[in-house]
Amino acid sequence: SEASGSDAFQPLLLITIITVQRRNDFHYVLQVASHFHRLLQKCGARCRSHRVLLCNVEADPSSHQDVRLLSSFFPMVSRGRTGGNPDPSLNQFEKEKQDYVFCLEQSLLVYSPEYILLVEDDAVPEEEIFSVLQHLFSARFSKPYLRNALYFKLYHPERLQRYFNPEPMRILEWLGLGMFLGPVLTCAYCRAAGRAGPSWCLVAFFALYSMALSELVGRHYGLELRRLHPALYNVVPASECCTPAMLFPAASARRASGYL
Repeated sequence: SEASGSDAFQPLLLITIITVQRRNDFHYVLQVASHFHRLLQKCGARCRSHRVLLCNVEADPSSHQDVRLLSSFFPMVSRGRTGGNPDPSLNQFEKEKQDYVFCLEQSLLVYSPEYILLVEDDAVPEEEIFSVLQHLFSARFSKPYLRNALYFKLYHPERLQRYFNPEPMRILEWLGLGMFLGPVLTCAYCRAAGRAGPSWCLVAFFALYSMALSELVGRHYGLELRRLHPALYNVVPASECCTPAMLFPAASARRASGYL
């Protein structure tokens, strides 16, 4: 079934899953759609203003078997193709960009939501996604420095989350960790060893030790502590990498589609 733009309901959040046909044994979009459906059911009344939209960008939309199954449960839009064969001069990146713009524009046209979460069909949501988004909507997005943001990335690969990274704020965070844990570990050591007081050499040693240990263990493991409460999540400047899950305010979605 095709989504209709006549629906007067305006959701707070529209989750648009952009999908293409993959190997038959993967069924990525089935997994992602079922996860979102389960989490929305679990969320209950707080998520009644959320909707899911499937965006089928397969060259032959009717060949996407998984979407045909899901079309009985979720509204769907398809990117129709004129002519039999795709343009051979169109490279993969340009095609993906055009598909992305199509899904963004259709999301605005069909539902006109306040926010669009554009998700690729292999991006499985975490259990706490809706509680975190609710906190962002109510407490964070009203801040002046976030009011005109173009988009918010909800995913960053683990390999790029280490401290040895070209992002300057990451180095400052690493130094801050050492400056905090160095004195704390020194005081704990002096108390356990019965020493009279700390020395700067000992503070420096424990600071460097904690910094080295955090890098060896992996910064991303420490970031897992954020899952204890939505307020522990942080909003930082986005890097260039990776777009599996992107959150757009409606006005920003219009700007982004114009830029692309």
